[in-house]
Amino acid sequence: MVAESLDDVSVGTTVRVRDVTGADPVSLRLLEMGLTPGVAIRLVGKSPFGDPLELEVRGYRLSIRRQEAARVAIGDR
Repeated sequence: MVAESLDDVSVGTTVRVRDVTGADPVSLRLLEMGLTPGVAIRLVGKSPFGDPLELEVRGYRLSIRRQEAARVAIGDR
C-alpha cells in the first residue's frame, strides 16, 4: 500500500509534501509551520496510540495530531 497522506507514513520514513488540503485556519497553520509543497519531512515517532506524530521538518521537530497529518498529501522522497 502506498501512503497518500502523512498520517499513513511509517516511523523513520522521509517523504515530500505535495499539498496541504483545505483552506481553513488549520491548513493555513500547517503551511506556516513549514509543511509547504516540496519540503522533505521525516516521521520521527508516534505516540503509543498513534496520536500525536513527531516530525522533523527543515531541521526542527514538530508534533501534530493525526487528524492534521491527514491533510498533508505526500509524494515519494
